[in-house]
Amino acid sequence: QVQLRESGGGLVQAGGSLRLACAASGRTFSSYAMGWFRQAPGKEREFVTAISRSGGKTSYSDSVKGRFTISRDNAKNAVYLQMNSLKPEDTAVYYCATSVGFPSYSPAEYDYWGQGTQVTVSS
Repeated sequence: QVQLRESGGGLVQAGGSLRLACAASGRTFSSYAMGWFRQAPGKEREFVTAISRSGGKTSYSDSVKGRFTISRDNAKNAVYLQMNSLKPEDTAVYYCATSVGFPSYSPAEYDYWGQGTQVTVSS
């Protein structure tokens, strides 16, 4: 079992940056690929990015490619999402989650989820 907690969300102006962190508890953290999803009000949960167990491979949605960077530090049981050049369209609750496979794009492929952290980008 893995428990996840996101942090780092907040309010930022368009063009700004934000760094999200996902802290995990559990001995098997490094056994999971990790992903970030986001969900805006009234919309489906959307895949953002994912990273393999060792951190050697990453995958990004077209909407964030070139702007967002996912990374992980297995020694710290943490995964991060560096978000640059933020746009109002990025406004959403951001969730981190675990998966057994990589890449995984559907929320159904993820087993454990954090509570989410709000990211609001103003124009």
